[in-house]
Amino acid sequence: MNDAIPSLLPRNAGHQFVIYADACSGVAGALHERTFASVNNVVRRLQPPPEFILFPGDEIIGLTADADALRAQWRHWLEVEMAWLDRRAVPLWHTTGNHTTYDEMSEAVFREVLKLPRNGPPGQEGLSYWVRRDDLVMVFVHTLWSGLGGEGHVETDWLQGILEQHKDARYKLVLGHHPVYPINGYSGSYQREIGHEYSARFWDILVRAGVTAYLCSHILAFDVQVHRGVLQICTAGAGTVHRMPEGVEYLHCVQAALDQDGLRYQVLDTDGVVRERLAWPLPSLDHAAWSPLPRGISPAPLSGTPAPATLVALRLSGRTAAASAAPQTLLCTPVPDMIAPLWLGLRGPNQTLTLILGREQGRSPHYWVGPDFGDERDFDLDIAFYPDMGPGGVLWRRRGDVSWTSFAAISATGLERLSWPALWSVGCGQHGPDDRRYAGPRLDVAATVIALS
Repeated sequence: MNDAIPSLLPRNAGHQFVIYADACSGVAGALHERTFASVNNVVRRLQPPPEFILFPGDEIIGLTADADALRAQWRHWLEVEMAWLDRRAVPLWHTTGNHTTYDEMSEAVFREVLKLPRNGPPGQEGLSYWVRRDDLVMVFVHTLWSGLGGEGHVETDWLQGILEQHKDARYKLVLGHHPVYPINGYSGSYQREIGHEYSARFWDILVRAGVTAYLCSHILAFDVQVHRGVLQICTAGAGTVHRMPEGVEYLHCVQAALDQDGLRYQVLDTDGVVRERLAWPLPSLDHAAWSPLPRGISPAPLSGTPAPATLVALRLSGRTAAASAAPQTLLCTPVPDMIAPLWLGLRGPNQTLTLILGREQGRSPHYWVGPDFGDERDFDLDIAFYPDMGPGGVLWRRRGDVSWTSFAAISATGLERLSWPALWSVGCGQHGPDDRRYAGPRLDVAATVIALS
């Protein structure tokens, strides 16, 4: 095949697969039939083909009160739009979605048409289920169960039990339609994310079970972030292009490989071009070549736009000041006559770790918010800037912890567009030693730059 797209393959024994979602198609001649076909054409070019395909929801436009019309959409989607796929050779597994399972009738049609495993919790057979493939377990949760209240409601006891039952699995993935953490600032319990009364326990279960990633869709974007070491990957680019922010999001599918060294993926647009990629987890920083940074302004260890797969990491240690709400600089990248492209410091009465990116002259900066440091407290943290993760690539962890967490943000882009200035400033801002000066009695900063490939 001359126009073949090389698939990422496991570096050792493992699995390679495709994830895409939110086609909202199923109607002959409609707009989404054409856009969905453009994504399918890319999946069909992958060589070798995926071992299986994961579709976390909203295959069809749905949202009709007519059960026969709903069945007709499913037939068109399965028998016409997906007719190219031999589902006996390449299994296709689905999650429920807000366009497909919005009431009891649509849940019944979903069960009837897709005939998914009926090993879910009572009342959710064929809606929630699990699949085991050798050393991989995948758990598909129903984030809209009518028995709990509909959209954004999810059962967690069963999820915990299934992950415990399969604790011997080397690899664990959990899939659901709704994100747990907001994407690009689109936030709202139930309609944008799973209900906030479920989210803490849901994520605790994933962390304790050693899940690699939670795969979701719903928000029309591609996004990756990490919380306490577990990735949240949102892919919802299989058809609904007219609702996507122009110039930022795009139609796409995700081809991934999972092996004992971790998860890698490539995000492919409708031309088959790799727009984003990731290798996870990050390498250990224990043996990195750390450079202590002096207080004040000095030459930067990195300048310009880094190559893909570049990690910039900081080690921050010190002690915070007594009660202070004034902004205090940890690291700043000064540029004459403009807001600093990057400012990392403490803000507000809780001395909250905050990153501010000055995007362009005359435009408001974007904010990333990390943990509260508090007053008169010792701190010892690692910070990582990983542009390949987009807005989720501003990461923190306490020293000695192996698990990273993304800062909270509402931006659709991250540091991938940042050209690092040639000067860095530690402990003060761009206007001299008294500008947003660090007020605590001690601050030590070291930096390292790591090429990951």
